[in-house]
Amino acid sequence: MYLKFFNLKRSPFEITPDPSFLFPTRRHNEALATLYYGVERRKGFVVLTGEVGTGKTLLLRCLLQLLKYRKDTEYAYVFNGRLSPIEFLQYVTADFGLPAANKNKTELLLELVRYVIARSQKNLTNVLVVDEAHHLSADILEEIRLLTNLETSNAKLLQILLVGQPELDEKLDSIELRQLKQRIAFRAHLLPLDLSETEKYIERRLQLAGADSRGLLLFPAPTSAAVYRHSRGIPRLINTICENALIAAYAKQVQFVTPEIIESIATDFRLGVVRQPQPEPPKASSTDDIDVRKAARMLLELMQKPPAAVQ
Repeated sequence: MYLKFFNLKRSPFEITPDPSFLFPTRRHNEALATLYYGVERRKGFVVLTGEVGTGKTLLLRCLLQLLKYRKDTEYAYVFNGRLSPIEFLQYVTADFGLPAANKNKTELLLELVRYVIARSQKNLTNVLVVDEAHHLSADILEEIRLLTNLETSNAKLLQILLVGQPELDEKLDSIELRQLKQRIAFRAHLLPLDLSETEKYIERRLQLAGADSRGLLLFPAPTSAAVYRHSRGIPRLINTICENALIAAYAKQVQFVTPEIIESIATDFRLGVVRQPQPEPPKASSTDDIDVRKAARMLLELMQKPPAAVQ
């Protein structure tokens, strides 16, 4: 509707997680690299958490895209955490391409164990990815703990990635799951964008949507500040506000979005101003931390190449 008016080739602020729109902040780069490094080095168990809308699923889409280019890796992707233990095992087994219908728990586990061991003997990598993992019950988390027992003397046979909201951290911190918590090799946490990142995020989205030099001025600095204030730096809310702002600006036939338009949209969506999360304290360096930073640089280069060029 507004694309021609603003001389855009595509909508810049869709809320669907699209890897081509990844905005590479330091935190997002390192989180993606942590996930990838955990899989590549077969570290076993990696956890990623973050508030709603901070880009967890988008990072997962980027990771899965990268894993598809690896000929030695197969993964099962579970995106529904509200399953019973038997449903969870059935889903994982079926997503690995194994027969799962009408099998009991013992049979499902045997299928998975045989599959993982057979592939590992060929030096192939197996990954279980669970999105929305904060919904997992204690019983399913216990099943996951048992799956982490699949290992040799120097590597895990099944790489497990749990991704969810901060409630997942609370579950893993519980006394009942202390054995699972002790097996976590890496943890990463996504925070909202700061003001500068929000401005650059909006600009990058516009660039990727085909904006020309005039189009990059659609959101002047005071307008971007208003977006940040009401979105609190959460990418999904930034997208929602900016998408509606472009529609409103088009309806008014104005060439750029004003702070007043943002204020009106914030009122319509009942967006209040709340305290910003405090940044995490810096972590001590380690060999793995250095390797993760190297992986972050490598992944950023991979994500910027066309798919045909990634091998």
